[in-house]
Amino acid sequence: MYNVLLYLYQLGVAVASLFSKKVRTMWRGERAAFGELRRRVEPGARYVWFHAASLGEFEQGRPLMEELRRQHPELKILLTFFSPSGYEVRKNYAGADIVCYLPIDTAANARRFLSLVRPEMAFFIKYEFWYNYLHILRHRGVPVYSVSSIFRPGQVFFRWYGRQYGRVLHCFTHFFVQNEQSCVLLARLGLLNASVTGDTRFDRVLQVKRESKVLPLCEAFAADATRRGQRTMVVGSSWEADEQVYLPYFARHKEWRLIIATHVVSDERVQRLRQQLTGLGLSSATYQVSSERGAALCDSAQVSCADVLIINCYGLLSSIYRYGSVALVGGGFGVGIHNLPEAAVWSIPVLFGPNNQRFQEAQDLKRLGGGFELTTTADLERTMDRLARDGQAYADAAAAAGRYVARRSGATQKILELAL
Repeated sequence: MYNVLLYLYQLGVAVASLFSKKVRTMWRGERAAFGELRRRVEPGARYVWFHAASLGEFEQGRPLMEELRRQHPELKILLTFFSPSGYEVRKNYAGADIVCYLPIDTAANARRFLSLVRPEMAFFIKYEFWYNYLHILRHRGVPVYSVSSIFRPGQVFFRWYGRQYGRVLHCFTHFFVQNEQSCVLLARLGLLNASVTGDTRFDRVLQVKRESKVLPLCEAFAADATRRGQRTMVVGSSWEADEQVYLPYFARHKEWRLIIATHVVSDERVQRLRQQLTGLGLSSATYQVSSERGAALCDSAQVSCADVLIINCYGLLSSIYRYGSVALVGGGFGVGIHNLPEAAVWSIPVLFGPNNQRFQEAQDLKRLGGGFELTTTADLERTMDRLARDGQAYADAAAAAGRYVARRSGATQKILELAL
């Protein structure tokens, strides 16, 4: 049944590629992957394969790749992606020897891919369970690890109709999971090869904080707000569904200024957002980096006059959070929240939408008082007013967020000690 659905999926992708640039980019990238591997795989080299669906999973795998490179420079690293939003941003990542798309999970593709690469071991990040690749890896005796994974009772593996597909879990050599519940659920399937090591993202965000960039225009924007008696909120990975909730609040509360980094980076997306802001009576400036000069394409005069600074480039968000008094992490009113630890590491309260049940860090931050769930603009207003008026409540929330990240580091070393 899985393979039948897979072929139907391929047909759907082929049709969708005629109408969607993103789908077309992915489809072409998958088709080009074998040629890329034939050109770049070195005969006799020893490869370790990391697979990440997209950018978020890449950030979870990155600490492992970089520590593996440090400890074992004799090993080569192959990094594959499923989504263009991961590959197109990180295709030039220097921490891997080869970066490419992973061809779709047919048995023929899996055999061809593994015959070209011949990995010594493989790491699948979080929710990656590619049935044919994993079965063939197991058949060939290649150790395979699931990293920073998390399991819930509602997942297909634990339903009566998912028993056949659930066999894919038996292909893993070991599961490095985020919580005890995941171990319990795996044990019900007879899988005792699991360890609670936590989430490697905490190691990554602490590293990013240590290496963070100073961004003069963002710094000037936040400093100007302080001089005017205002505070700054940073909204990371903002979707239009998020904006429907938070922008009406900021249109009424000019004691706050906004820095917005949209999830989709494009001139068209920024133009739509600027039009919406204008309609709400909010002025804006756009921070865009010139690829030729590496410089921001707006000046301090534009920034100082704006209520909202829009970030129209990748790679800066993790450093931008440092300029906020509060962070709102987007996605929670749609597909699911994005990287909460990336904001919490800066010891600021973190807000997010209601679609957060699948995210352990959201549940932890709510429980500890460092994170706040919003469902409406009224929820935002109550939360923001409390944080603004009650200095102790703000300080407690900020400290709880920072402590949460600091105390959960170390997953990378634990995983490599057990896997190598």
